[in-house]
Amino acid sequence: MRPDTTLELLATPAEVSAVRRALRDYGTDVQLCASELVTNVIQHLGEGVPVTVRVSRDDGGRTRLEVTDPDPRVLPVLHAAVDADAESGRGLALLDALALRWGVTQGAGQKTVWCELATAAPEGGAVPGPGAVSVVSV
Repeated sequence: MRPDTTLELLATPAEVSAVRRALRDYGTDVQLCASELVTNVIQHLGEGVPVTVRVSRDDGGRTRLEVTDPDPRVLPVLHAAVDADAESGRGLALLDALALRWGVTQGAGQKTVWCELATAAPEGGAVPGPGAVSVVSV
């Protein structure tokens, strides 16, 4: 799979909106997952962190989204339940519900959080699948 789209940015709230606009041709599920992952970088690493967003499609009907940041130590955690009054904590649960599978690849000086989604049908959004998580260190 070769990236169809690669975006290099500094993680800021304004860039989250720009990422959604740049990925509109991939469908709302990809836009939503990308904005959640970039928002996680802002919340857990801080504003202004360099991020790379890659999106690619394969011939088998899958779209892969990857968000890479420079901190291999801060890993995403899927919470089983979030208090209804909580202002955050639902992003990974949402990604888990939409993605066919997702995971983290750790490397020297970086990590990539990725997910694979069903490629959106021409009439509408992608079909959600059961989430499967994997963590790989390289």
